[in-house]
Amino acid sequence: MKTYTYSEARQRLATLLDQARREGRVQIRRKDGSVFVLQPVTSGRSPLDVPGVRSGLESGELVKLLRSERARAGDAILATLSNQRLQPTKPRRRARKKR
Repeated sequence: MKTYTYSEARQRLATLLDQARREGRVQIRRKDGSVFVLQPVTSGRSPLDVPGVRSGLESGELVKLLRSERARAGDAILATLSNQRLQPTKPRRRARKKR
């Protein structure tokens, strides 16, 4: 954990905040020797906790739509993979034995 003097911290506060976000903590030392820790506050909410959206679809319609989109995406992935397999590959050179 990096320690900064009070003067450095005052001059470079934005940098210290970014570093605290990346590394978790940053220390600030005052002239009298007291040390303080600067650390980000973690949110108690999940990033998946989002408000719902009214779509006007019934549950059966939504399930049908999701299944068709998943199948379409799966077909696209399979087509990409099969195209990669069909590409000609360069022949590998055999390693020469040292005599």
